Amino acid sequence: MKLLLFSDLHCDTEAAAALVVAAREVDVVIGAGDFAKRHRGLSDTLDILAAIDKPALLVPGNGETVDELRDAAAVWKSAIVLHGSGHQIDGQAFWGVGGGIPITPFGDWSYDFDEDAADRLLADCPAEAVLVVHSPPLDTVDHDTSGRIRGSRSIREAVLAKAPKLVACGHIHSDWGKRVVLGPSTIINAGPSGVTVEITD
Repeated sequence: MKLLLFSDLHCDTEAAAALVVAAREVDVVIGAGDFAKRHRGLSDTLDILAAIDKPALLVPGNGETVDELRDAAAVWKSAIVLHGSGHQIDGQAFWGVGGGIPITPFGDWSYDFDEDAADRLLADCPAEAVLVVHSPPLDTVDHDTSGRIRGSRSIREAVLAKAPKLVACGHIHSDWGKRVVLGPSTIINAGPSGVTVEITD
C-alpha cells in the first residue's frame, strides 16, 4: 500500500495543488493536521484537496478543531476525519489523534491536549496500525529551531506499546521531511511538500 503523507499546509494553496498531482500515484492520502492558520482559511486548502478521489484520512492540527475540520472536509468526498478513532482500508488499520500534544505555549487559540487526555485518545489504537498524529512522539522528529524537544510522551509510549507500522506527524516545522525509527516503527514528520512511503503486510 503506497501512502502520501503531508502536514502543516497552513493555507498554502500551491502546496495543496501539488499534493493533488502527487496523490495520483498512491493508494491512500494522509493529512496530519494544520490545514488552517489559527482557525482561519480551512477551505483555502480543503477545497483544492477535494479533487483527490483516493481514500484520505485526516486529523486536526492545533490550528483547527476536529469539528471545524469535519465541517470544512465535507467537500472532500473521499476524506474521513479521525480523532481518537480509527478506520480500515483494505484490511490495514489506521488510527488518528489530532491537536497539539502536550499543551503548546501558543495560548487559547491553539487546539491542544495534555498528556493524560492523549493517553485516552490513543488507548484503543490497534497494534501495527498506521498512526496519524499531528504532534510527534517525544525525542523523535520534534526538535525545534533551538534544538528543544517538543514532542509528546503519550504518543511515544503508544508507539512503543502498539508498534505501529508507520507514524505520520507534523507540527514541528524545523523537522519537516525527517524520519526516525522507534522500536519497529518508522516515524515521519511529513511537512507540506508531502512524503510518499510504502507499507507492506
